[in-house]
This record gives sequence, C-alpha cells and structure tokens, in this order.
Amino acid sequence: MEESILNLVIIGSGPAGCTAAIYACRAGLKPYLVTGEDEGGQLVITPEIGNWPGESNDPSGFELMQKQQEHAKKAGTVFLSDQVVKTDLKPKIKTLELASGRILKCKAVIIATGAKARYLGVPGENQYKGCGVSACATCDGFFFRGKDVAVIGGGSAAFIEALYLAKLCRHVFLVHRRKEFRAEHTLIKAFDEQVKAGKAEYLLDAEVKSIEGDGNKVTQIELAFPNETKKLEISGIFVAIGHDPATAFLDEALARDDDGYVVTGSKSETATSCDGVFAAGDCCDRIYRQAITSAGQGCKAALDAERFLAKL
Repeated sequence: MEESILNLVIIGSGPAGCTAAIYACRAGLKPYLVTGEDEGGQLVITPEIGNWPGESNDPSGFELMQKQQEHAKKAGTVFLSDQVVKTDLKPKIKTLELASGRILKCKAVIIATGAKARYLGVPGENQYKGCGVSACATCDGFFFRGKDVAVIGGGSAAFIEALYLAKLCRHVFLVHRRKEFRAEHTLIKAFDEQVKAGKAEYLLDAEVKSIEGDGNKVTQIELAFPNETKKLEISGIFVAIGHDPATAFLDEALARDDDGYVVTGSKSETATSCDGVFAAGDCCDRIYRQAITSAGQGCKAALDAERFLAKL
C-alpha cells in the first residue's frame, strides 16, 4: 500500500518515542508512530519505577507507558501496531517498509527502537528458552513461585529482577562474574536485606558454563569459579546482562558503531549521518540508559526534526 508523503515517522513506542510524538504533535507535525514488536519498550516489564519525577508512588513500567501512549494519542499521534523491517533513509523522501507490507514515505524519521535483551550464549540456553530460561522476571516469575532460581548479572537490571523474584520464589541466587557491582546502591542494600533474611544468596566470581535440564525444563546450571566448577540445582534462570541496540533493520546508509548503536551528533545532538533522520534513547545511548534520559532525548529529537522540516 502506498502512502502519501508524511512529515514525520517515529519508530518505537518507549519513553523516547512517545515523548518525541508528544512534542511533534505540539509542533503541528502530525506524526505517525510505528510501535514495534514490543509495544511500550523495555519499560513495560519493569515492576516499579521509583525515580520518575512526580511519580513518588512507584508506578509499574506498564502503567507509566500506558499514560505516555495515551498522552501521545490524545495529542494527535497516529499509532501503527506494526514493525519496520526495511528502510531507505538516505534519499530526501525516506521509505519505511513494515512487516504488514505497508509502505510509509516521509520527510523525517526519528529512530527510538531501544534495545533487546542479551543472552549468555552457553550450551543449553537456546534449548530451554521459555522452559526455564528467561530475560524477564515480571513476565515469567509467576511460573517459579516457591522454587529456587538464579539471576545472572551485576547491574541494576539484575538486582531489580532478583528483588522481584525474592517475593515469589523460595530462594534467589544472584550470579555475577565479578565481585563488584554496577547497580544502584539502594538496590544492592535491598538485596542485602533479602540475603540476611535467608531468601537470597550471592554467587560471585562465577561464570555460567552451561544450562542443563531433563529435556522439558531446566534442572541445573553449571558454574565455574576461580578454583572449582559446581552444579547448582535450580528451576529457573533469569538473564540480566544487558541489551543490544535494536537497529539490525536499518539500512547501511545510516552510520552505526561496532556494537550497532546509531551514531548521532553530526549536526545536532540527535542528528544521524542521514539528513532528516534522528535518533533517541537506548538505540543510540550506551552510557545513561535511563527512562528519563530517553524521554529527554525524544524531546530533543522532535525539536531537531521540527527545525529540519521548517527549512524544507
């Protein structure tokens, strides 16, 4: 299906995409927003948001993203529940091909596709994905109520997963390949309380070697320590070792770094290597990776797009 030429298409429906949409609407740009496969982005699987300004009641990520999407729709954003699978971004008129077969043509694009969960790549992991191996405690934690589970990672995301699971599971092992953590102090302190209560345990200087099961579900995990290898009997493994930018669908004309992050800053903070294409959020930010910074970048991308379109 061939569309008329739009002013602006936003790819992604997380904090960056929704904020960009709100600002674009206020500028009269009549934006279209393609939600992507995971509508609402990574934030929808976060059980509590304790650092969003003005939301002191710790809403869930799902609740927060619902509010943002409703705001963007009320402002006038056209939401398309679809996924961009192919792009042609270098020409003056950009072309986006959607999974449904629909074709969008537009003058400007904001890429706000976020990132995808990274897995370990160890034997047994792929076999037991969805059968004991998960990257989302809020999605799958219920299935492990009263059981022993392991969380892999040492950043804030790992601690958030572990704390959530500690409310459901019999025992939570936090497995980290180092002794130092990159997590927020408040999260570490909260997990320490779970350790004192006998609900949780640290396994440090430990590397996951393999995941084993009975053919239907996970039964144990093999861990390598500096001087020994151990097998730990558990029912679930939650991998929280970071994310990779969701940018594989972008054409080669758009500059990305070696890890796939969109390179920005050519003419403005959110401008990319292609004129009229801007990026915001975790698809281009490897440093801050916070919902609030993604929203701020979404605002900047919309303002940059507005200025670009005004010059045409």
